[in-house]
Parts: sequence; structure tokens; C-alpha cells
Amino acid sequence: MTMKKILFVVGLLLSPLMATARPLLSLVDIQGIRENQLVGYGLVVGLSGTGDKSQTKFTSQSVKNMLSQFGVQLPANADPKLKNVAAVAVSATIPPLAGKGQALDITVSSIGDAKSLRGGTLLLTPLKGVDGQVYAVAQGNLVVGGVKAQGNSGSGITINIPTAGLIPNGGIIEREIPSSFLTSTDVILNLKTPGFNTARNIEKAINNVFGPQVASAESHARIRVRAPHDANQRVTFLAMLESLDVQQHKSLDKVVFNSRTGTIVVGKDVKVHTAAVSHGNLTVSVVENYNVSQPNAFSNGNTTVTPSSDVSIDQERGKVFIWPESKEGTSLQSIVDAVNSLGASPNDLMAILIALDEAGALDGQLVIL
Repeated sequence: MTMKKILFVVGLLLSPLMATARPLLSLVDIQGIRENQLVGYGLVVGLSGTGDKSQTKFTSQSVKNMLSQFGVQLPANADPKLKNVAAVAVSATIPPLAGKGQALDITVSSIGDAKSLRGGTLLLTPLKGVDGQVYAVAQGNLVVGGVKAQGNSGSGITINIPTAGLIPNGGIIEREIPSSFLTSTDVILNLKTPGFNTARNIEKAINNVFGPQVASAESHARIRVRAPHDANQRVTFLAMLESLDVQQHKSLDKVVFNSRTGTIVVGKDVKVHTAAVSHGNLTVSVVENYNVSQPNAFSNGNTTVTPSSDVSIDQERGKVFIWPESKEGTSLQSIVDAVNSLGASPNDLMAILIALDEAGALDGQLVIL
């Protein structure tokens, strides 16, 4: 076989792979390049009477501690009434490999009984990591999207959430978080969706470009890659990896059910094999009534209240439905049409899909949130 024919055959073999290929860095996370979360405790001042009430003791204690740092000493038994101050939790996220002086967006949330943080200012607050070290500080005016109005009678209206707000660029990084990416001899790629076929494809794609034994798949979720030690060369190396296309092995489509909202999402390739389904509802109703027993005149009896319960059971007759038989399984459209014909609610549909999965008639991964 000539060289032209070999290249032609290889092109035919690779063309379907390239059609479904995805960029490498969309399939993996690089170990050591990650976000880090920070949290702190602070005070928001300048509120228009919507701060914490007097029963929130830690707010007044925090104000006393803050004033003592500025030389203002209050009596030990003093309990200041602070309607314009609120105790808050302050949180932020540091981007990967962030340096000193970079700005952070800050989220502020009330932890007391404040009615609103609108118009408040966060005082200087240290933000700590999981190791207890301070990595950033936050301060600034809050942007609150919610509003609350209440009358003297107790009636009021609330729009969105007035007890949480943002401070855009309100934080400053004071300490860099060390990363293993800069110190490790190898680069570790962690698959976002683990799979043995995908890990093998990534290993082969890297070795085909950079040479044998550069990448080694250690498991279905991790690939170890030998990378240059020089920082500049390592950046260039990862830039080349970023443009590398890899075929991702297709996994089973999912059926996702949110039990709190009743939302169901079914993947387009979910299949249901032949099965008979019957589903009905059982409703038990208990109605409590009270009867008053009045004694006759001059009988020296007492008036008593006697309970009377009315219990009824209503069982809906379930319809039996047989999924259409198909060599490759019933499609999503057929599933939707069948469920609609039964008049099933989202909860009914979820019960049916769980039963089908237990019976082995569902080709898809069932995920319940």
C-alpha cells in the first residue's frame, strides 16, 4: 500500500472521531489550579433602623470589642441599643493563582435578625481560609437588590432578599495561596466525567503529539503528564494541551428528578424497553368534627365536647399501559406520549421511572436531587 493510500485510510478512520472531539481542557481540571473560598465575620453600619434588635447579643458584643480597639471603653454591664448595625457573614472566592492586590467580589449576608442591609457599609473585615489564615480583607458599600416596607399595623411587602448584598471589587487579596501546579514535577489532569475510554483517549492524544510516555492514565479519573519545570515553558506546554482535541466516550443519558420542585429532565437518548405499567393513587382523608353534649336541665351533668372522626379512602383505578416494543427501545417522544395518555403528574412519572429502573427496563442513569 502506498503512502497516499495509507494517509487516505487514516483520514477516513479519524474523521468520525474528529467530528465528536472536544478540547482537552473542557474535559479535565488541572490539579493545583482551583478556586479557594474565604469567609469572615463583620459588621454593617449606617442602616436606617433596620439593623439587629437588642436580643441579638453578639452584635452589641462585637461593637463593644470594636470600640475598645479604638480606645472607647464601655462599662461591662452596658447594653447599647444598635438599630443601625447588623452582624453579617462575609464570603468571597479567590480565583486560581491569584496574586496580592487583586480585587475580589464580596457577598454579605445577615446572621442576626436585621430587616434589611440596604444602604449599609461593611467595616474592614478579615477573610480567612480553611486553614485559619487571613488571605484577604473586605470593606465597602453594599449593593442590595431587595427591599422591605412595613406599616405600623404589621402588614408589609418584601421584594427579593433585603438581608443579603454584594460589594463589587470590595475585597483585596493580602496573601497568595500556594499551588502545587507551580511546584509539582508533573501535571495532574482530573476528568470532570470519569471514564476509562475517555482517559485512554486523552493519554493516546497527548502521546501522539508530544511523544511516548509523556502521559500516563493512572485511573479512569486521573492522567499524569510529564511537563517542563520552567514556568514559561509549562505555560506554553499547557497552551498546546488546550488546543488538543480528544474524543469523549459517550456515557448513559440521565433522568434527573428534583424532588423539591417536581422538575424532571430526561435525556434525549434515554430508552425504555417493553414493560407493562400500572399506576394509581391511594388517598386517605380524615375529617375531624366535634359534637357538644348538653345535659338536661336540673340533671347536675356537665357540658362536654365529644370528637367525631370521618375516615374515607379513595383509590384511583390505575390504567395498565404497555410500552411499545422496539428493537432499540422506546424513544423519549414515545415515553412522553405514553405518560400524557396516563394523565400522570411529575411525581407519578418519577414513581413510574423508578419502578422501570428497578425492573431493568430503563436504559439511562437515574439521578434524584
